[in-house]
Amino acid sequence: MRSQPMKSVSIQLNEVYPRTQVRRWSQTLPRLNGAAWLTGLVLFGLYLALFAAIQFATPNMADNDGYYHIKLAQLIRQEGWRPAFPWLPQTVLNADDFVDHHFLYHVLLIPFTYGDLRQGAKWASVVFPALAFVAGWLLLRGQRIPFAALWSLGFFVVSEAFLYRMSMPRAQAVSLLVLLLVLHVTLTGRYRWLAPLAFLYVWFYNAFPLILMVVGVYVAARWLLERRLDLAPLAYAAAGLGLGLVVNPYFPDNLLFIYHHFLPKLTDATATSVGNEWYPYQTWTLVENSGPALLFFIAGTFALGLHERRIDTRTATVFLLSVLFGLMLFKSRRFVEYFPPFVLIFTALAWTPLIQTWLNGKDWQANLNLPLDRAIANLSMLRPGQGWRRRILAAGMLAVLLPALWFSVQATRESMQNAKPYQRYAEASAWLRDNTPAGSRVFQTDWDDFPRLFFYNTHNTYTIGLDPTYMQLYDADLYDLWVDITRGKVETPAQTIAETFKARYIITDLDHKGFLRQAKADPRLVEVYRDKYAAVFQVNESAGE
Repeated sequence: MRSQPMKSVSIQLNEVYPRTQVRRWSQTLPRLNGAAWLTGLVLFGLYLALFAAIQFATPNMADNDGYYHIKLAQLIRQEGWRPAFPWLPQTVLNADDFVDHHFLYHVLLIPFTYGDLRQGAKWASVVFPALAFVAGWLLLRGQRIPFAALWSLGFFVVSEAFLYRMSMPRAQAVSLLVLLLVLHVTLTGRYRWLAPLAFLYVWFYNAFPLILMVVGVYVAARWLLERRLDLAPLAYAAAGLGLGLVVNPYFPDNLLFIYHHFLPKLTDATATSVGNEWYPYQTWTLVENSGPALLFFIAGTFALGLHERRIDTRTATVFLLSVLFGLMLFKSRRFVEYFPPFVLIFTALAWTPLIQTWLNGKDWQANLNLPLDRAIANLSMLRPGQGWRRRILAAGMLAVLLPALWFSVQATRESMQNAKPYQRYAEASAWLRDNTPAGSRVFQTDWDDFPRLFFYNTHNTYTIGLDPTYMQLYDADLYDLWVDITRGKVETPAQTIAETFKARYIITDLDHKGFLRQAKADPRLVEVYRDKYAAVFQVNESAGE
């Protein structure tokens, strides 16, 4: 029998591959032919339908920040790439220092700003996560996962909290899209694509260091398993990030803003009361909203134990990423947007050798002596008469997927129905817009009320918004004073609000009992508007400037 050439590559991915053979691996990847394009379009349509079913379970948005994002996108369309931002003068986002750290995301939102802004934001929250799931299918298909399309439907099953986060009109769906593409091009050896993806990610979202984590884990896994230290992927990713930071509409202010944005979260996120997403879930809450993801992780780990060979680089990479994102999730619930999908991908990779062995009716090890390209081709084909195995497995996957998918989508729809009503602050904002001077400052008793106030009323400016640390970093004493006033710890607050915060109007929800009690006792504060959501007070002229 003719021996195989010395340069043939084993199917075992933990072998040492010369660079030319890595190229041969990439050349064996499935091409996007007509059937693949059709599959992708059908899946995209299905994802759109499922996310629309979730999104339009309520007329409300899933998150407060979406009101800010869609409004700023409209301003970019109307005023140019860098609109003036005078609305938070007593924060690090004041007019001189403002940085749009979601700039490219806001650009993507522009097509959704024609017509009703709220409806546009909701449709954007259907399209972007659907595109992210298409990227997930592309990744699974690129790794020759059997039934990649069915596996991709598992993204709707792994976590109700994940689906809810994907349905928010915020940048996390686009962030996941980019990270899945990064993992795809990394595992397929197309490292040069990392540079433009990293560049764009910087302009999309401040979570761009995650690219270095994804690529760095791959480099480490390859070094540990293949004994090859190839720093090219990290070099391309770092170059793209560096260019994205420097070739930036907000350079060099963006560098200072990144420092301001991350430092409080990295040091002590609980020192200042930031958004709930920065705090961890309670253990049982995590089990309830992401239990399937935990089960998928266990199933994938169990599959590794059934292998007769060492774990390969691609599976090890996604396994380690799942562990890291899991640890990050235990620290902060916002990482629920990454842990479940990466766990699903890990599970699919872990089970693929066992599934392929059963589908082909032969031992996986039979391919170990073949060149890499021939082995992959063999494993992607069924021998005559074995189509029944594929049909049985597909039917079994559907029998599990469809009920789980229905349950998960229904649970997410119910969560969406608990979103705060979009009418909140609409009428109070209209009163302020119609009865106050242009640019006059409004004092709020909640920092997270700003997105809605900004959405309904850009006529006024505000004291605090988007993140409480933005005021704290601007002036810590001012922030402490604001906290005391909002908690009702300052008697007769009118003069302090007028003199220190330069505000003559106050808007508060009706749950701030301490502040409302002090406002009622302060003769210099006059209630000028009230509805079931909010009250507006005006400072008498006698309070002084």
